[in-house]
Amino acid sequence: MTAAGFYGDDFTGSVDALVQFRRAGCDGVLVTSADGVKGALGGDPDVVGIAGVARSLPTAELEAEVRPALVLLRDLRVPVVQYKACSTADSSPSVGSLGRVLEIARDVFGPATVPALFAQPDFGRYTVFGHHFARDGERVYRLDRQPTMSTHPVTPMTESDLARHLGAQTALPVGSLPWTAYEAGADAVARFWQESDDAAVVCDGFTDEHLELIGRAVLAGDSPFVLGAGGLSLGIGRALGRAATPPPTSTTPSPGPTLVLSGSGSPRTAAQVVAAERAGWTTVHLLTPGAVDEAVALHAAGDDVVVHTTRPATPGTGTATSSEIEERLARIGAACLARDPRTRLIVCGGDTSGNVLRRLGADSLAVAALPWGNVALCHASGAPFDRPVEVVLKGGQQGHDDLFDDVRTARPRRL
Repeated sequence: MTAAGFYGDDFTGSVDALVQFRRAGCDGVLVTSADGVKGALGGDPDVVGIAGVARSLPTAELEAEVRPALVLLRDLRVPVVQYKACSTADSSPSVGSLGRVLEIARDVFGPATVPALFAQPDFGRYTVFGHHFARDGERVYRLDRQPTMSTHPVTPMTESDLARHLGAQTALPVGSLPWTAYEAGADAVARFWQESDDAAVVCDGFTDEHLELIGRAVLAGDSPFVLGAGGLSLGIGRALGRAATPPPTSTTPSPGPTLVLSGSGSPRTAAQVVAAERAGWTTVHLLTPGAVDEAVALHAAGDDVVVHTTRPATPGTGTATSSEIEERLARIGAACLARDPRTRLIVCGGDTSGNVLRRLGADSLAVAALPWGNVALCHASGAPFDRPVEVVLKGGQQGHDDLFDDVRTARPRRL
């Protein structure tokens, strides 16, 4: 029987949630629209996920994107439904508003207090006394001082107190629960939520034990809806106590060329592009004239190609909207897959990955292997594909510098 479901507000985060449930012993399937959920349940997975794009949407558009997914999971009587958000709580009153999500969920599931957990220690995300911290390289920063998130072009983080951050996005009251309350146990935490007058409670977390306690409290509590990152998925998954075989931690080299389609502008992705160049890959800046045809031709010649937008290329580099970038990347991907279905894809950018995969016609994703930490090799299926496509979805802040070449050669992560 399916024990949990989730809606992910971007595709890379959705894959992360699926990975965390798999690590906890739950089998699962991820679909790219609510239309695929009923078919996915036919296999009786422990967990079913819907990969969405809400993180990038204006607040006025969240209703149409989020409500149908939550209503469907509620009506299918999935016992626990997670809104899977980014572990840096990416959101604002105007874009990807988690406050608006809380309002929609309250209408769908009722007024029970919503547990919210954004901590994910294995990814360097920690919440202590309500304040959130995020690793960047070898250092851990308070969220509003983390180099990438504090200067994010769409949702810059100016507040580390997550209750205040969420509270600025809704009129609903948002509180917090410190880790010092966890000594009383999971049942006591569940009672705290049940007795709270807050619409949501941000929970501390900086160890796996904290995640597991919150997971047990969720199952003991009365809220069918929870909000949080992959750490919450792991905690719930472990509390469920399933025993599915975890994904393998090794794979084989790419059977064909490897193609990177990147709409990410993060410093981490930029470093990965540079590392790929040094390893002998051919790089093409998407915003240079003729980039689409050039990338397709290089792939046809057998090159491993990185198509990117990470830094200025030449004085002739143009500009494009996010939608135009995604359309061009999808056009390159479709042409290359049509020529050689063995191509291993790497799609970079939390927002980019979802829109590119939807344009390519992918309707479901399954985790095939976990050789690179939290970065998974997946199999994408869909009507346009004669065979599952090997694909890695990489968020802007994910992965080590040599990730692209390690995905190509199947080298495991080098610590």
